[in-house]
Amino acid sequence: MPEAHPPVHWPFDASPACIGMVHLPPLPGSPQSVLSISAIGERAVEEARMLADAGCDGVMVENFGDVPFFAERVEPHTLTAMAVIVAEIRGAVAVPIGVNVLRNDARGALAVAAAAGGRFIRVNVHTGVYVADQGLIEGRAAETLRYRRELAADVAVFADVHVKHASPLGASDLAVAAEDAAYRGLADALIVSGPTTGRATSIEDVRTVKRAVPDRPVLVGSGVSAENVAELWELADGVIIGSSLKVDGVTTNPIDPDRLDAFMHAVGR
Repeated sequence: MPEAHPPVHWPFDASPACIGMVHLPPLPGSPQSVLSISAIGERAVEEARMLADAGCDGVMVENFGDVPFFAERVEPHTLTAMAVIVAEIRGAVAVPIGVNVLRNDARGALAVAAAAGGRFIRVNVHTGVYVADQGLIEGRAAETLRYRRELAADVAVFADVHVKHASPLGASDLAVAAEDAAYRGLADALIVSGPTTGRATSIEDVRTVKRAVPDRPVLVGSGVSAENVAELWELADGVIIGSSLKVDGVTTNPIDPDRLDAFMHAVGR
C-alpha cells in the first residue's frame, strides 16, 4: 500500500454516518426549470430540516434536476443559485452540509462549499477517465486539491470509485481505482455505488474498497434503504440515503415522512 496522506478530518460526529440527500428541482436556466430560487430554497430547507431532525448526521445538496448535465464546468448562475440555497440550509440546520455539482464540477462544488459553509463535496470522477452519457469525463484531482489549498477551505473531498451512470475507460480494477483515488488523488473519503441512481450497491464492492484503502472512510452511495441498511451499517463508514426516502421511491418526489421514520429506525436513530 502506498504511503498514506492524512485525510481532512471526518466532518461528522458519528461513524458510521448517515447523510441525507437534498435533490434540488431544476434550477433557473436549466431546461426543465419552473421554480424560482426562493421556492427551491424553501423546499430544500424544509427537506434538510426533516433529515436533520430525524437524526441524519449530515445532508448533501445536489442539482439533480438540472438534466441533461454538463460534463464538467457548469454555468455561473447555477453555482450562484446553489450557494444561496446551501447558505439558507446552513442557517437552518446544525449538521455538516455537502455539495455535489453534477455532473463533475468539483471546482464549482468547492467554491459553493467554501462560500456557503459546506463541509464536504462529492466528486463523481476524481481520478481516471470514465465514459458517461455526457461523453468522456476526466478526473481533475490535481486541479481540485490545488484549488482547495488556494481557497484555504476546510472542505473534505469525497470521491466516487467506479461511479454510477459511467464506465471506466479501459480496464480498471476496483481496488486499484480506490488506491489511486486515495493515494494519488488524495481523496479524504471514498464512495462506492451501484450502477445507477437508486440501485443497490454490491456488498462485495464495499468490502473490496475497504480492504484496498483501510485508512480512508468508505461510504455507500446508492440503493440504501431500510431493508438493506443493517448489513451496510456494519461494514461501511457511512451511507448516503436519497431515493428510498422519497414518495413511492422516486428520486424527484418529496421526502415521505413514513419512509424516513422507517429508515432511521433501521439504523437505531
